[in-house]
Amino acid sequence: MIKKIFNLFRILRKLSTSGIVDTLDEIKKVPTSLKFIINVFSLGSSKKIENLNKSSGEKLCQSLQDMGTTFIKLGQFLATRPDIIGEDTAKSLERLQDKLPAFNKEEAKNIIKKEIGEDSYKDILFLSEPVAAASIAQVHFIKIKIDKIEKELALKILRPNIHTLVNEELDALMFLAYLVENLFKKTKRLKLVEVISLLKEITNVEMDLRFEAAAASELRENTINDKGIKVPKIYWNYTSKKILTLDKIDGISIREVEKIKNLNIDLKKLSENLIQLFLKQSVRDGFFHADMHQGNLFVDKNGNIMPVDFGIMGRLDKNNRKYLAEILYGFIERDYVKVAEMHFLAGLVPPNTSKDDFAQALRSVGEPIFGQSIKDISGGNLLGQLFEITEKFNMHTQTQLLLLQKTMVVVEGVARKLDPNTNIWEVSRPILENWIKKVKGPESQINKTIELSKDLLERIPDLPKVMDNANTALQMIAEGKLNLNALNGKNYEIEELKLRNLRNNIIIIFLGIVIGIFIVF
Repeated sequence: MIKKIFNLFRILRKLSTSGIVDTLDEIKKVPTSLKFIINVFSLGSSKKIENLNKSSGEKLCQSLQDMGTTFIKLGQFLATRPDIIGEDTAKSLERLQDKLPAFNKEEAKNIIKKEIGEDSYKDILFLSEPVAAASIAQVHFIKIKIDKIEKELALKILRPNIHTLVNEELDALMFLAYLVENLFKKTKRLKLVEVISLLKEITNVEMDLRFEAAAASELRENTINDKGIKVPKIYWNYTSKKILTLDKIDGISIREVEKIKNLNIDLKKLSENLIQLFLKQSVRDGFFHADMHQGNLFVDKNGNIMPVDFGIMGRLDKNNRKYLAEILYGFIERDYVKVAEMHFLAGLVPPNTSKDDFAQALRSVGEPIFGQSIKDISGGNLLGQLFEITEKFNMHTQTQLLLLQKTMVVVEGVARKLDPNTNIWEVSRPILENWIKKVKGPESQINKTIELSKDLLERIPDLPKVMDNANTALQMIAEGKLNLNALNGKNYEIEELKLRNLRNNIIIIFLGIVIGIFIVF
């Protein structure tokens, strides 16, 4: 308990001396009494003097960076939640840099030995100095002998004691959020405790590198047959909770456009490929890289895109994928009635909503976008405005769709830096058309029938019991042992029992036909 109180005081002192409360007050008014309580903890220490020439958003990013790992992660998380902090603040936090000084190489060696054991560590022939350092982990290059073959790989390693540090600070922040919500009732709508709790859950997953390894492995399997992408391979024998070993990327950062040009790579094709690969991940696979900024994308000499850093991934279920494909394709066709119908069919808006009013609202989003020049049209911005409109019709947008929308904006931005005239809609059309054909075509219907048949086959063992019960009930009625007149004189129970008995017989006949087809074909 004493340690938790100490951590709370430490967090309050960080908040008070960083100047972040004053910056937040510029963005949105902070209750005066709350400001006073936090500022009390700055006594005996001078507040950080902010650069007056910076915007509120820039000062907010700087303050979060100065406060360290936990607050950097908090800022990154809030950047994906404009529904909580507002669009402008979220956009400001997108500029947050996740960089911290590296820890020394000897400490890294000790962690690696402990994680993979002395015998496996002997396979490592060379360990470089840190080549990149972020708030949670840093990266080294290694030379290692695997099956008598020497390979150059990349090794990501967690910072020492980072798990304890982050969890202690998040627990203190959660307690502070709880106090604020209870003392200042107006803050309840911000769901502060819920936000910190969710951040803790996400960050703990990120601090177990086995999860990132699994994400990279899944993405590699999904895209192994796609042209234009190479996801690094994971080396599981040299991967654990605290270290991750994968192929070293041999390529140029996608931000270095001139160097890519010098390799005679078609920038227009590369731009289109980036967008289509992201849509394939989202719509086809339902599993996408959700941190596709320029720092995480490289290009090899053959024009293949090579993503890195798989700590933030998004997942969409089949219904959300269908919803996404249908609405984007509907907007491409400018068929707002179809887009509205899709929302109703998916149960995304209340059934008592006027379909015509909703279609008109969708038109108000789509038409201004299509009135822009090709280089200004953005699918990500379209989704952002769509979610704003649907919120007015009481549609609750899922977090994963918001994450997808934010990622789509980033991907389009990177693609436009490669080719400013990329036509987002024309590039997206074939991917969306193929998905829609797939979910509506004959193959999909056959798969649905097979799934239904499997479900029915699983129920076969229960059918004799169900039929015996129904037959017994019918026999009791015939013998006068079951008096249905006691049930308000209604006779529909008899008909219901008969219908159930008939249904069971039909199911058995149908199953016989299905099984017969499987045997024959």
